[in-house]
Amino acid sequence: MGTEQWLGLVTGILFGFLLQKGRVLRFDKQVGALLLRDMTILKFMFSAILVGMVGILLLADLKIITLSHKPMNVGAVVIGGALFGCGWAIMGFCPGTSVGALGEGRWHALFAIFGMIAGAALYAELYPFFLSTVHAWKDLGKVGIAETIGVSPWLAAAAVWIGVILLFFWFEKKKI
Repeated sequence: MGTEQWLGLVTGILFGFLLQKGRVLRFDKQVGALLLRDMTILKFMFSAILVGMVGILLLADLKIITLSHKPMNVGAVVIGGALFGCGWAIMGFCPGTSVGALGEGRWHALFAIFGMIAGAALYAELYPFFLSTVHAWKDLGKVGIAETIGVSPWLAAAAVWIGVILLFFWFEKKKI
């Protein structure tokens, strides 16, 4: 196994540990998030996004990585988001939490994992069809927040940080 695979394994285990410690693997947290009554999972996700955003921008500024946005395809986002949401609602797991729940010994998470694998295989088989249908709906190109509003990526990141922190304060005020 190469260095990248070892790093992936270590970061995956660390991520699973954090998911478990953050209690986002719990069924009540999953249902609470879907019903917009418990924002634990949303807080966890936003915290990861904020840290990742700074890390990626820093790595890009240091020329360690090159930023490259994926094209924003409306059809793929709408269909993919709907499938993700339905799978989460039916199984009570998203991809990360299903593997974490399996790690905790909850064997029913295997149904979600097998469903993800089957869905990925089906998507791969149907990809040529999707290119001429779903992917043809509307492609907005490689867009990002900073490019869209014409500001520095760091300024856009600061605005996102401020917005998320205000959202966290609001969640705490509402006790959700």
